[in-house]
Amino acid sequence: MKLIEFIAAFAGAAITLGARAEAPQTRALSLEDCIQIAVQHNLDVQIIRTSPELAQFTLSGTYGSYDPLFRLSGAHTYNLAPGGFDQQGRVFEGTESKINSFGSGISGLLPWGLNYDLGLTMADRFGTLPGSGTNASRIPFETTSGEAGALTLRQPLLKNFWIDSTRLQIYLNKQNVKISELDVRLQIINTVTDVEAAYFDLIHAQESVKVQQQAMELAERLVAENRRRVEVGALAPLDSKQAESQAASSRADLLAAQSARGTLERVLKNLLSDNYSEWANVIVQPTDALLAVPQQFSLQESWRRGLEQRPDLLQARLNLEKQGYVVKYQKNQLYPQLDLVGSYGYAASSAEFSGAFSQISSADNPFYSVGAQLTFPLGNIGARNSYKSAKLTKEQIGLQLKQLQQATLIKIENAMAVAETSLQRVTATREARLYSESALEAEQTKLEKGKSTTFVVLQLQKDLTSARSAEIRALADYNIALARLAQNEGSTLDRRHMTMHVTK
Repeated sequence: MKLIEFIAAFAGAAITLGARAEAPQTRALSLEDCIQIAVQHNLDVQIIRTSPELAQFTLSGTYGSYDPLFRLSGAHTYNLAPGGFDQQGRVFEGTESKINSFGSGISGLLPWGLNYDLGLTMADRFGTLPGSGTNASRIPFETTSGEAGALTLRQPLLKNFWIDSTRLQIYLNKQNVKISELDVRLQIINTVTDVEAAYFDLIHAQESVKVQQQAMELAERLVAENRRRVEVGALAPLDSKQAESQAASSRADLLAAQSARGTLERVLKNLLSDNYSEWANVIVQPTDALLAVPQQFSLQESWRRGLEQRPDLLQARLNLEKQGYVVKYQKNQLYPQLDLVGSYGYAASSAEFSGAFSQISSADNPFYSVGAQLTFPLGNIGARNSYKSAKLTKEQIGLQLKQLQQATLIKIENAMAVAETSLQRVTATREARLYSESALEAEQTKLEKGKSTTFVVLQLQKDLTSARSAEIRALADYNIALARLAQNEGSTLDRRHMTMHVTK
């Protein structure tokens, strides 16, 4: 028995320690605290923060088109040609040749469209040729030839002159870097707004729990009073059952409010965390009061902010600029390909490598060429249709920008109307709550004097609970409406005194 008692005591202690380890911890947080935590740990923000860096890598990679290309080559070639008969029927012997060649050079593209190639080539040829005379043997030979400092240039003068595919892609990728930074700004604005809404919704949920607790306390107090009155014969038992029914209903409403509070708390914790297990046993206790601070609204000023600051509008303008550059490129592709070409270098030919290099170093045999090359596709159908498509796409993007601007104005106006209405609801619901409290207090006094009924008191209790709930809902809605208005204006970061660098 002692062993069994020991095991039971040990198990009980383990359960107690486990319960203590898993005990919820209350963490008091202001709205500002929640915003700062979310900006650092929200997963959506963390994911989108990598976009500018990825876009910058893509942009830097595009400049690789201007990297010089170094080449180095070497080859050995062997050729044995058979003999035969000439036109007079005489026999001639075959030839044998071997060539060892190598070359090196640098080529590339410059930002203004100039293609260059600077190289060195050398070839050492040796072999045998047919000899002369009746019994002559074949004659061996060896020669070395090469070119050094051979610089070849090609400069477009019409097509690909002021813009080509490389310069187009660099410009587009620069704009993409800006767009990706605006993506980060937009995500932070949305996250901050969601945190504000979740924070005020959680305050509303907690206040709703308090309201339902007060409603249950009022109902239970009425039940207790009615029971005493039934005992003394001052009240019919049926009236007492009505109060008990109301008390049970209030308990059910309290449980529903507590469940809603838990759900909204998890919504907020999800916005704040990148490791939810660390927040699983945390009870968030908001420290900010649910207040309605009146604000002056100016529709024209809000419209101005929205058109100037909203990240999606700025992105749309950048997309329009990008397409304008595409139109410029496609227009340039309509021109003929007129290239100025030229080359310059030194040649050498000798029986030995040393002789060839000596000729090159002394620059005895220069050569050069200058000319132009014109290429023009007959019909030019592809370029003309690409240009038309680019212009029409730009027109479409411009209309989409106009559509987005109009939608922005409507969203701002709607958000402002909601904020103004919510502020008015705060005043109206506060007055309704005060009237309900006075009416209930007066009716309870009448009930105590036997001049009212339980049914009327119960109805007034319900009215008071509804009025209290409506008041805190109006307070929460007003604060959320201010956050949504700032979101539609794109001024959330300014409103919260937050700064973010955006590439110009």
